[in-house]
Amino acid sequence: MKMYFKQRNEINSMTEEDYSPVTLRDCIEKTRQALDDAYAGFDNALDVDLIDSYIYEINSLQKRYKHLTDLAAAEPLPEEALRKYSPVRALVSHVFG
Repeated sequence: MKMYFKQRNEINSMTEEDYSPVTLRDCIEKTRQALDDAYAGFDNALDVDLIDSYIYEINSLQKRYKHLTDLAAAEPLPEEALRKYSPVRALVSHVFG
């Protein structure tokens, strides 16, 4: 019985960091990396079942990536970012120094 709880605690300690909050940018980057890994696996797969598995994984990751990038595109930019990268600001600073 103690062995069961010890293993369960070890599993919980290993996955504890999975619950930390992540940003949308982090999710996009992790999905992009997983997509690159899936493409690499597909390129090196020889077994028909493994090839099918990579095809499904790539399709799934592509849909996830599109969803996340759509969310990022719909997310409003903070006002300071708009002021910092405004083309009007560049024009004014160029004209008035």
